[in-house]
Parts: sequence; C-alpha cells; structure tokens
Amino acid sequence: MARLRRLDLAGIPQHVIQRGNNRQACFFGDEDRHCYLNKLREASGKYDVAIHAYVLMTNHVHLLVTPGEEGGVGRMMQSLGRVYVHYINKTYRRTGSLWEGRFKSTLVDSERYFLTVSRYIELNPVRAAMVEHPSEYPWSSYRVNATGAGSSQTDSLIQPHASYLSLGPCNEQRTAAYRSLFDGQIPERTLAEIREATNKLWVLGDGHFESEIQRQTARRLSPLPRGGDHRSEQFRQGK
Repeated sequence: MARLRRLDLAGIPQHVIQRGNNRQACFFGDEDRHCYLNKLREASGKYDVAIHAYVLMTNHVHLLVTPGEEGGVGRMMQSLGRVYVHYINKTYRRTGSLWEGRFKSTLVDSERYFLTVSRYIELNPVRAAMVEHPSEYPWSSYRVNATGAGSSQTDSLIQPHASYLSLGPCNEQRTAAYRSLFDGQIPERTLAEIREATNKLWVLGDGHFESEIQRQTARRLSPLPRGGDHRSEQFRQGK
C-alpha cells in the first residue's frame, strides 16, 4: 500500500508527534531538553512555524504548530531532527538513529479541536501518571498558556493562536479561561479521535473542515470502508 502524503498547509494548525526509535528515550537529562527547546526555537523561526503548545516526554514529543507557508513543518522537523540527533550522538558517544521513522501529524480544525488538542498535549504527563496536575511538569507549555509565566525559553517560544486569544480580551482573563478548561476530563472518544487522526495522517475536524482540506489537496482524508462496498458490482467481481 502506498504511503500517504503528509498534509502540511499554510495557516492550518497541526498536531505533531515524534517518537524515539523503538519507543526508547530521546531525552536523557534536562540539558537535552534545554537543547531541544533552543533548537526548536531556532528552526521554527527559520521556517516560519508558530509553536502554540508542546510537551517533551521521555521517549516522544508532542507539538501544536501553525506553519506560515506550505511545507514549513516538514522543513522545521527535518532541520530540528538533524541538529538534535547530532547533539545527542556527540554528547553520549552513540551512533545511529534516534527517532522512529517519520514524524506523525494531522491538520487540526481550529474552531472545534484546537484548544482540545492543546489540553491533550499538556495533559500527557498526567495520563502517564508522572504528575497529578500539568502545572507540576516543567517540560510543557502549560505554565505559559495557563498562567502567562514560564522560563525565558518558553516565553519566547510560545505564540498564541487566534483560538487561544479568543478566550478573553486580556491576558489575565485568557489564562483564567484556559485553566478552567482543565477542570474536566477529555472524553475517551475524543482522545481516540486525536490519536487515530495523528497516527494515521488523517485530519481532525468536522465534515466542513474535511471538505475544505479535500478541495485544497485532492488527497484521501479518512479510512477506506473496511472490506469494500459489498453492494457494488466491482466488489462482487473482485475488482
């Protein structure tokens, strides 16, 4: 089966996941995480990609980003991966691949899913039972998005999306509204939708959003029916 072409359109947010090879660690200490964030800032600036949310887990990374031009996310991730792998191999005197093949990504419907995906990303350490609340995990964008206070690294890295800005007329109201989003849990069905769309390179949005992306890309955006159409003449004839 031919590999689906990754969707990477200007102005449309993307949820990106990159995992360590064989689910092994891609961060071995805090200095590695500092390095990754610094290189992410450089690459995102170079390729005009806005970073809205992130989390650095032990063996994978989640990003919520918007490219300024088509193909920007792919170029950013390629550049970031090359520089970071060189740093890791040199620092730890290792060789070989660090990442598990291509990164995964999905286009995100801003109106329906953007803030949910941002929560999904920042709640990763909670779902992994590493902390009880996302504010306790230092390697995510939660503190910036929820309080407006972060390290010098995250302050200069995170750029608010229009969906985030719509939470309130001032920063104090926006951060309060954002924190309130974490009072409830993300439904299991929604978690499954986010995972499937990202891992299988579909789109995450309603029918109108899918139709618009289909119009722009002319690419299949959802799974084919299982087993084919049993009522069609082509299926009965084995075509």
